[in-house]
Amino acid sequence: MEFAIEVIKARLLYHLRKKRVIGGVHTHFDTLKMGFPKHIGKEVEKVAKELIKEGWLITKPTSYGLQVSLNKERLVEIEKFIEKILGLKFD
Repeated sequence: MEFAIEVIKARLLYHLRKKRVIGGVHTHFDTLKMGFPKHIGKEVEKVAKELIKEGWLITKPTSYGLQVSLNKERLVEIEKFIEKILGLKFD
C-alpha cells in the first residue's frame, strides 16, 4: 500500500499527540518510525525532518541522540491538521 506524505505526517503527529509528547516531554527521534511498515522508514524520517523545519516538531539535542516533541504553540494547528487528514478529534 502506498502511503501518502500527508497521511504519514498526520499519523506521526497523532501518535505524539495521543502520547502527550508536548513541549517539555520528549521522545527519541528514532522511535518516530515505530508503528509504520519497515519499508517506509526512510520516508517517515524525511517527513519528521520536514515537520521540524515547519516548526511543528521541536528538537532537543542530547548526548544520547536527538529528542523531539510537539510544539505546544502550534498545537491547535496540529490538531486541526490531524482532524482534516485522519478525521480524529481530541477533547
